[in-house]
Amino acid sequence: MADKVAFELVSPEKLLFSGEVDMVVLPASEGDMGVMPGHAPVIATIRPGTICIFNGNSVEKRLFVAGGFVEVTEERCTVLADTATPVEDIDLGAAQTLVKDLGEDVSHAKTEEEKAKAEANLVVAQAKLQAVETPAYR
Repeated sequence: MADKVAFELVSPEKLLFSGEVDMVVLPASEGDMGVMPGHAPVIATIRPGTICIFNGNSVEKRLFVAGGFVEVTEERCTVLADTATPVEDIDLGAAQTLVKDLGEDVSHAKTEEEKAKAEANLVVAQAKLQAVETPAYR
């Protein structure tokens, strides 16, 4: 068994990360999932949240994802993200404003379809704000 796991994070725009890491913690739809070498094969959906990449005992990089899919094998972990952004590139003020505006969109929605779309966008915006305000796994 290898002592590292190959990790790739791909969005429609570009490859955001590719490398050998000690562990990756992912925001899977059923809860956070830690992936280390020798992990059981899994395919799962990703919810909006932060991917934490570990080398040694510390987080090397944090990346916000809006959703997507993950495929895990014993030696590899690949995330296909809807959108992804390094957490350090997220503007706190813009994220706070977006959450406020989307909250208003939810309350002013005229149809169930408009409300559902606004609520889905609000969930992503709130997760992005949380990624900046309270970094996971310090």
